[in-house]
Amino acid sequence: MFVEEQLRQLHWHHFQRVPQHVLPSPWRDWVLDRGSLTKRLIETSDGDFRVEVISQRNGFPLPTELEALGLTQRQSCIIREVALICFDQPWVYARSIVPNATLSGSARRLAHLGNKPLGAFLFNAPDMERGPLELTQYHNLFKGELIPGEPLSGWGRRSVFYLGDKPLLVCEFFTPRIISHEQCQEAET
Repeated sequence: MFVEEQLRQLHWHHFQRVPQHVLPSPWRDWVLDRGSLTKRLIETSDGDFRVEVISQRNGFPLPTELEALGLTQRQSCIIREVALICFDQPWVYARSIVPNATLSGSARRLAHLGNKPLGAFLFNAPDMERGPLELTQYHNLFKGELIPGEPLSGWGRRSVFYLGDKPLLVCEFFTPRIISHEQCQEAET
């Protein structure tokens, strides 16, 4: 789903280091929201929401992903890539990196989520903590056949979630469709 070379070239910045004038307000509202993205998408789409798993495999994270997770050596992780679909259109693409060492206790279910949203699990876990948001602007990050005719640029965010002291990385890339919907809603009111 993702063009790996483009993923490697992303520059992530702590959210407080991204000037407000660089991050346009329609994007800011979505990208800086620290609540459950799943819950917000369900509410915004009046329940017309689903998760489409594009791939899930064991593999090795990119160096920047290892660094974000605080891992010093390359190790096998579950790499899950999904599209979060609202109104039958992908609004968000997500890439999650779950180190195999994180998969213990109730977190073992993370290996078998299928089309269930990761956010529903995370935001209901009593021992979940979320690290700071990092932001990036992307261009041509997705393989073209996924969103034909759509501008291939937008904003992404990532953060490390901790289940107890065990990390997992969640990267979310918002497509322009989410902003188009917001602008249409504002125009109707």
